[in-house]
Amino acid sequence: MNLVIDAGNTSNKLAVFRKNDLLFLTSSDTPGFHKAVKDVFSKFPEINHALVASVGSLTKRELNVLAIFCKVQLLTSVASVPFKNSYASPQTLGVDRIALATAAYFNYPNTNTLVIDAGTCITYDMVNDYGEYLGGAISPGLHMRYKSLHEHTASLPLLDPSPFMELIGNTTENSIHSGVINGICREIDGVITQYQSRFEHLTVILTGGDGQFLSNRLKNTIFANSNFLLEGLNYLLEYNKR
Repeated sequence: MNLVIDAGNTSNKLAVFRKNDLLFLTSSDTPGFHKAVKDVFSKFPEINHALVASVGSLTKRELNVLAIFCKVQLLTSVASVPFKNSYASPQTLGVDRIALATAAYFNYPNTNTLVIDAGTCITYDMVNDYGEYLGGAISPGLHMRYKSLHEHTASLPLLDPSPFMELIGNTTENSIHSGVINGICREIDGVITQYQSRFEHLTVILTGGDGQFLSNRLKNTIFANSNFLLEGLNYLLEYNKR
């Protein structure tokens, strides 16, 4: 059994896999990480390998606690990957994007696949039908856009995402919601359309913490999979056991 950990900017996801089957998923903040690890191993003492992808705040101390229970690998940009990496600066490629590209490679072999991860940032990652990772794009995420409007102006309030979908906002709050939500949806739809004009039979995967919120607001056909990155980590762990 495998444990994979996605240590993000805002939370840590811990997932237990047997082969390719997801058995258990939980999340914690960093102060609660030790307890979450202990709880996972009390439920699944058969876990013998773990892979950690950290773009957040996990420290060596947290990793040392994990190493008490099983063999631990830390995913880095120099890890062995199953796809051809054509990124011009592979040493700068985020481990989250490596995991997403791996999931695309294994789940959609010989397919042009665009993975959109709607989290703190929105990342776009392209794997072509030759199994080659080409790169993509990074833009501000949903909450980052709300926060930037508040922090970089004198009087705009800080809002949480809303189901508001009207084009024309008739209050300041609704105007912010219209600008952020319609803007982000039109961005994603526009990027998808650009990729579709370049790659035939394009498969589009939407994942990340805001994926479900955005999925029914997009015009293009997508496949929503909230666990896509975790699946990629598990594939990488299995691949590197060889």
